[in-house]
Amino acid sequence: MNILILGSGGREHALAWAIRQNPKCDRLFVAPGNAGMEPLARLAALDILSGPEVIGFCEENAIDLVVIGPEAPLAAGVADDLRAAGILVFGPSKAAAQLEASKAFTKEVCDACGAPTAAWARFDALAPAQDYVARMGAPIVIKADGLAAGKGVTVAMTEAEAQAALEDAFGGAFGAAGAEVVIEEFMAGEEASFFILCDGTDCLPIGTAQDHKRVGDGDTGPNTGGMGAYSPAPVLTQAIQDAVMAEIVRPTVAEMARRGMPFQGVLYAGLMIEDGRARLVEYNVRFGDPECQVLMMRLGAQALDLILACAEGRLGETAVNWAEDHALTVVLAANGYPGSYEKGSHIGGLEALDEDSSHMVFHAGTARVDGAVLATGGRVLAATGRGATLAEAHTRAYALADAIDWPGGFYRRDIGWRAL
Repeated sequence: MNILILGSGGREHALAWAIRQNPKCDRLFVAPGNAGMEPLARLAALDILSGPEVIGFCEENAIDLVVIGPEAPLAAGVADDLRAAGILVFGPSKAAAQLEASKAFTKEVCDACGAPTAAWARFDALAPAQDYVARMGAPIVIKADGLAAGKGVTVAMTEAEAQAALEDAFGGAFGAAGAEVVIEEFMAGEEASFFILCDGTDCLPIGTAQDHKRVGDGDTGPNTGGMGAYSPAPVLTQAIQDAVMAEIVRPTVAEMARRGMPFQGVLYAGLMIEDGRARLVEYNVRFGDPECQVLMMRLGAQALDLILACAEGRLGETAVNWAEDHALTVVLAANGYPGSYEKGSHIGGLEALDEDSSHMVFHAGTARVDGAVLATGGRVLAATGRGATLAEAHTRAYALADAIDWPGGFYRRDIGWRAL
């Protein structure tokens, strides 16, 4: 098969790494890709938000399957364009992608199908939102309704923090994504991520993970897109997974089908777990980053078989073969992230790394200029280890991170602390 992956981050590098191992993959393309993917795939300079441009590339290169990595092309309807052109695609329609693109849409779906989640209210103006916060008090959660690259959520522990978050959102900090906000009750507990493939009818759980959103050790400082993750998540016991499928995921998928927008792709359920019960925090409609890195490290070549079965509507006859293993990834980010940071700093030591199926550095924000690898983003690398135990995976991941020569970056020293 000839396969095209859309995206340029660590998630897409991990997908490319896993897919490339499968003998079904003949030629692999990534658009636009990054420096780390060069040994795996041919990189293509494409506007991945343009359906016609992606379709033209697919026709020129006899592409058999398109795997859409990030949320933006999904929200732009690229999957719809590909399906209309008769090209096999992994990723939901624009209508179904509203489960991530609009917090309020997801809340309405949960209300309609009875899925347990936090109480909520929606506002399109600052003053009534401020009044609501004053009435409800803190802690409370403020969310920009639209896509804000993982940065539109504030878990406000004080009323002042909540009011400041509202002023940011309605003041344009998140652009159009913050034109409306959803305010939710604060949910106590432990957060975890659950990944499920859906083909519009059938659902197949494919793994659990926990990530670390805060920038600093001890889960301190501002939220980020994720500073590290590990899989599996011990808090997501089999009993809780079964309950989540019965009470949250399958009712959601049934409600989406009832609305005429069947969900096909990966559903990433962010869950809050307390006293053995889970409630939905949010859905994403693509693999998380950096959770994808640990999932792909554990799934390996079978990831392509699962993705293909999902795209072709064959999940009912598919199973996941899990090893008794663990994976952990440590994100190396540019100094200053998630605030302002410099781009273009040199990263050394990558060529000397010992990389195999137990040790991999996935690139997120890199480019190769005159033979050198330069940092081009906020989250730049994900040092990832796999082992028979989480402690072994932790040791391997940190050995990789420590071997990278990048004075322009930093990383947390405590990824996995909850489980370890």
